[in-house]
Amino acid sequence: MSVRTFVPSEMSPREAYALLISCVAPRPIAWVSTCAPDGRVNLAPFSFFNAGGANPVSVVFSCTNFRDGRPKDTLRNVHATGEFVVNIVPYWLAEQMNQTSFEYEYGVSEFEQVGLTRAPSLYVQPPRVAESPIAMECKLFQVVAHGAGAVAANYVIGEVLCFHIAETLLTPEGIVDNLVADYIGRMGESWYVRATPEAKFRMERPTGK
Repeated sequence: MSVRTFVPSEMSPREAYALLISCVAPRPIAWVSTCAPDGRVNLAPFSFFNAGGANPVSVVFSCTNFRDGRPKDTLRNVHATGEFVVNIVPYWLAEQMNQTSFEYEYGVSEFEQVGLTRAPSLYVQPPRVAESPIAMECKLFQVVAHGAGAVAANYVIGEVLCFHIAETLLTPEGIVDNLVADYIGRMGESWYVRATPEAKFRMERPTGK
């Protein structure tokens, strides 16, 4: 097949970002709730997100800088308090999740702006999204900055202190039933994907035979 080669150092940050998110897809979405030092609550979605490890259980998301190089509210709050909650976004919360990506003034609570309910956490100060069927309370392990300026990465690594999972999603074995979770993922541009049962398929790990 014929291919074209793109060199990020020869592209603008915005061009490189657009190409990257169209190549690495679909991506799960971390809907991250944090608190400022004075207790004001923030909620924002991040699609540079994944599981980290299981001993201890960890997750990681990248909170890229604004296009003018400023750190986002989530990063400011995580640095200040060392705590956050990752809420998972099912299809029925997609529109409200998208609305929380709007750049509100620092200190404005997205919960109230988009009509979401705060649920108290057990181990951290930031509240959970009560409407989200899965939430993970996290304490900060480390922030790793990579680059500087517009859309530079800040990898936020958190240790999961506890999970909150809706009973309706749990299998008898105590894990989330992926056939009913109704997850969404982020694609390139303004595209998203819905993990419907018809779109899923299974492959077992090779046995080495």
